Amino acid sequence: MNKILVVDDEEDLCEILKFNLESDGYEVDTALCAEDALKMNLNQYDLLMLDVMMGEISGYKMAQMVKKNPELKNTPIIFLTAKDTENDKIHGFNIGADDYISKPYSIREVLVRVKALLRRTKKDEGLKNEIISYKSLSIDMNKKKTMIDNVEIALTKKEFEILKLLLGNIGQVFSREEILSRIWTDEVYVLDRTIDVNITRLRKKIGDYGKNIITRLGYGYCFENI
Repeated sequence: MNKILVVDDEEDLCEILKFNLESDGYEVDTALCAEDALKMNLNQYDLLMLDVMMGEISGYKMAQMVKKNPELKNTPIIFLTAKDTENDKIHGFNIGADDYISKPYSIREVLVRVKALLRRTKKDEGLKNEIISYKSLSIDMNKKKTMIDNVEIALTKKEFEILKLLLGNIGQVFSREEILSRIWTDEVYVLDRTIDVNITRLRKKIGDYGKNIITRLGYGYCFENI
């Protein structure tokens, strides 16, 4: 059973989320401020759901503190907030959020996003010590090497991470925001154009396999089984 921590200064929202998440099969704890949440053993949680606008320590600030802790840096985070401008979302993803849900939200949407994120996180953990491949294209997760027909292809760190994400999830479309949140976690501000440039370079480096990286206009990128 996955364990989730909900941190929101609106007690009613905490109780609503707790009730519905528990009804969906999760174990849920709540905290009404980041200060209280940071006193808890955060290692026990599979997901943190944080309101942004809270007291002295905002959800953004708490997320930054969590990501600086080596033991917690891979804990997925979902922001729940009324701050829903494009800049707000980019800031949230750059901090290290894995998803961003704007208030007011539907409980059904929240449950679907939580399920998808936890499923994706579990899949990523399973890939850490594996070799993932498609035909003669392969990625060695331990050695951080990309091979085509047993010949190593020189990729930058970002290109490698993009290919790992797409190749490890064949057929799944990733929006630019999702790619930003998962790969550009340390940068303060990154333009969507940066992703497009890296994708273009990656396509060239992997030759004929570059055709498998498909652009879904309005949605994002995916690696198709062609």
